[in-house]
Parts: sequence; C-alpha cells; structure tokens
Amino acid sequence: MLFLYRILINIIFLISPLIIIYRLIKKKEDIKRFKEKLCFFTKKNIYGKIVWFHGASVGELQSIVPLIERLGKRKDIKKILVTSNTLSSSKVIQKLRLKKVIHQFFPIDTNFHTKKFLSNWNPSSAFFIDSEVWPNMYLNLKKNKIPIILINGRITKKSFNRWSIFSNFSKKIFTCFDLCLAANKESKIYLEKLGANKTKLLGNLKFSQSENEKINISKNLKKLILSKTTWCASSTHNNEEEFCGLVHKKLKNKYKNLLTIIIPRHINRVNLITKQLNKMGLVTQTFQSNEKINKKIDIYIVDAYGKTKSFYYFCKNVFLGGSLIKHGGQNPLEAVRYGCNVLHGPNISNFKEIYDFLKTNKISKKIVTKDNMVNSLIKLFSKKTDSKRIQKKLNYIGQKILDSTYEEIKVKL
Repeated sequence: MLFLYRILINIIFLISPLIIIYRLIKKKEDIKRFKEKLCFFTKKNIYGKIVWFHGASVGELQSIVPLIERLGKRKDIKKILVTSNTLSSSKVIQKLRLKKVIHQFFPIDTNFHTKKFLSNWNPSSAFFIDSEVWPNMYLNLKKNKIPIILINGRITKKSFNRWSIFSNFSKKIFTCFDLCLAANKESKIYLEKLGANKTKLLGNLKFSQSENEKINISKNLKKLILSKTTWCASSTHNNEEEFCGLVHKKLKNKYKNLLTIIIPRHINRVNLITKQLNKMGLVTQTFQSNEKINKKIDIYIVDAYGKTKSFYYFCKNVFLGGSLIKHGGQNPLEAVRYGCNVLHGPNISNFKEIYDFLKTNKISKKIVTKDNMVNSLIKLFSKKTDSKRIQKKLNYIGQKILDSTYEEIKVKL
C-alpha cells in the first residue's frame, strides 16, 4: 500500500504546477511563498534547537497558540517552526507575531520532498495537530529518530473506517507516533486500534484558546444591536437561513424591536439568502452595503469575513448552524469564550465532546423545530446572560488541559 501511495503522491507532484496556477488565480496561494510547498525555502535555517508544529489550517493552529506562547519563553528553544497548508492560516500566524516562531508551508508528501524538508530544518521533535497524517513524512521522521507527537488527536468513525480498510498500512503509519494525546475518548480508542502505542486522553486543546481581537464594528451598528432584542445565527448553511427567518417572524409577534443577525458560513451565498428572506416579507440589510443603517430592519446579514467575534461580543444568544443539516455542526467554543449561550440543531457529531461539556454546564441547548428555537430564545431573552460564569468555566477546563498537555510534551522536546 505504501508503494501505491508513493506512486499517487508523485503523480500529484507532477501535476502540482497546474494545481498551484489554479489556486493562485483563486487567490488561495501566496505568489511569493507557494514554492515552499516544493521545498524552495524562503527563510534560512537557524542553528540551535528547533521545535516543529504542524496544523492543516486556521482552527488547528489557533488551538496551539497558548502552548507556543509558553514554549517561546524557554531559553533552550532557539526557534519554533510552524507549518500549515492554507494561505489563511499563514496570515493568522503572521498577525499574531509569536515569539521565536517561523512559518513555512508544509511540503508535498513525496519521499524526496519530506527528506529535503527534514534535512533543511532538522527539528528536535515534531508535533502534529488534530488529524494530520502524512505517511512519507512520518516514516522519514522515524528514520531520523525524531520524536513524533500527535496533539489534540481526533479520529472520527468515518476516518477510522477508511484507515481500517488498509490495516497493515495504517499500523505501519500509526506505530510511528511516540505519543498520542487524544482530544476525546472515541479518538483514543480508534488511535489504539489503528496501532498507536502510547495514547493518553487529555481533552480538547481548543478549550484553552483565548480571544484578544479588537472589536471592529461601527458605533451606529453597535447602538442598533444594543437598542433591540437581538439574537445571532452564525455559520449558517443552505436552508438554515430560511428556518431562522421563520423563527424571526414568530418572535416578532412578541418582540416588536427584534433584530436577527445572520452570519452565513459562505458569504458567496448572500444574494441568494437576501432574496429568500425578502420573499418572506422580511426587511434585510448587509454589512457591506455601506447604506445608512435602517432602524426598521428585521435581518442584518454579515457578508464579510473576520467579523463574527465582534457580533459575539455584543450579542449573547447565538444559534450555530451546520447543525440542522447533515454537516456535523460548527465549533461552539469561539461563541462561548465571549460568554454566549449556544443553541444548536441535532447534527453536531464533529464536536460532540465539546457540546457534551456545554450541555452539562447549561451553556448550550439542542433545538429541533422552529417552536423549540422560539421558546428557547424567549427564555434566554427573559434573563440576563451570566457571561462571566460561562467564561470562568471554560477558562478552568482550558487551563487544566493546557497544563496537562505541556507536562506531557516537555519530556519530548
């Protein structure tokens, strides 16, 4: 199977120029730095101890920021190499300006490129986040006797079933790990079945993330939100906006000054969403319309990336989308860090352990029907949200997981 994988990855390498050109046109690659993926390094290697962390995209990298900040204070570590696959994740790392951190894009997983990458950077240890599995890189790390640690390890039932088809191959790969720190019980069981030797359950490291971004909305918009009975539907997918529109119409009978904020997962759908809601007789306005704020609007649609946290700051009752459809839900922790109550649909399989924690602590509630949503929001509107209680609980569990993770990995540095 390894032989077939290497043939496949080399075929991908041969057509990679076409893939990169397409991604450059779509503005999904950095025109100056895409060559890093082919091991044409844009930064020089640093002499001294280098610790390497890899996460596929923004979410994975944000989850290890507190860990990197702690490691950056250690005098024995010269640099912390952070790699990722996406342009957005590189921008996040650059914006944070973390101490001792160098960012590079992860190389294509051919045997040649992974060897070249390791020869150039020579890390003392390699940490992979979440569910990142790269066969050639793992095997070459093992060959070079560089410890491989999986942090916040997550293996879903779907991915476990895929790996199980190639049991001998998966065992060869998963036995490369020197340590696996699982995010939940299910992942720990699956990792052990796939061949990982030393596994420990510490909890999801995403609990330890902090929020320190500046609030970025206009004074007039802030005034509008605070003057109305407001709730927010965030990361919504197809059909969920219509559902929220119907909920708004029912609630409007009780709350004449009601404002519903919708933040779609994909802003390229905004025109379609606007038409749907207008057909329902609802007055809408978009964030980027640059029009004077209409005080009589029903639905305010956020058609810009990077604004979600600003709305969480002012709006404490949030419905998280991707949960009324078979998508698996969205990560609720960002909303909870801002002290929000969270409503969600029944489909939350991607973040089940997080939602279980929130449910236990009475921070989230499942809704199935429009009447469920209406009644839940009425109850939430009638009482003041105890944001400090919510944040305190989250900070406690987050700090506990962060401390445990640090204690486990420091012996591998």
